[in-house]
Amino acid sequence: MSLHADARAVLAAWAAPDARQEELRRAYVEHLDAHGDGMWRSCLPGHITASSAVVSAEGDRVVLTLHRIHRMWLQTGGHCEPQDATLAGAVLREATEESGIAGLELLPEPIRLDRHAVPCGGGSFHLDVQYAVLAPSGAEPVMDPDESADLGWFPVDALPEPTDDVTRSLVRAAAEAVAAHRAAAR
Repeated sequence: MSLHADARAVLAAWAAPDARQEELRRAYVEHLDAHGDGMWRSCLPGHITASSAVVSAEGDRVVLTLHRIHRMWLQTGGHCEPQDATLAGAVLREATEESGIAGLELLPEPIRLDRHAVPCGGGSFHLDVQYAVLAPSGAEPVMDPDESADLGWFPVDALPEPTDDVTRSLVRAAAEAVAAHRAAAR
């Protein structure tokens, strides 16, 4: 199965938590149906991206990266790459690369979608598929200067500034998903 087919299957099967997320889910599926290259940054109407909130094993902290260009604290994530076989694999690759943490556990399905304008190709949209990722106990992030200007753990209820509403919403949803995951594992 191609990355495109995998992403379409994930999005087609995902149960959106509310009407706005369902509207985005349908739009993402329609985008993939209309664009065979919809996973790649070369698709200028927009392209699927893969991101996550990396949450501590205790569920009380999140890793955020200080974006080198936008100078904002954001979640880990980015563009899909040709070596990515699945959307989940792209999310995990991005989270590992940007956080520097080995042994991350990806929760099994997306928790949010977000569509936002970006300067890619002179103006495009990221159709971001967002997941929750659980860090191993005691994990410490390791900054790669090629990936970010800074990196660190922050309390899920006290994010650093500047950040944005998308990141705040993702962190809230990820903290809830991790809490539910931890409760189910008991």
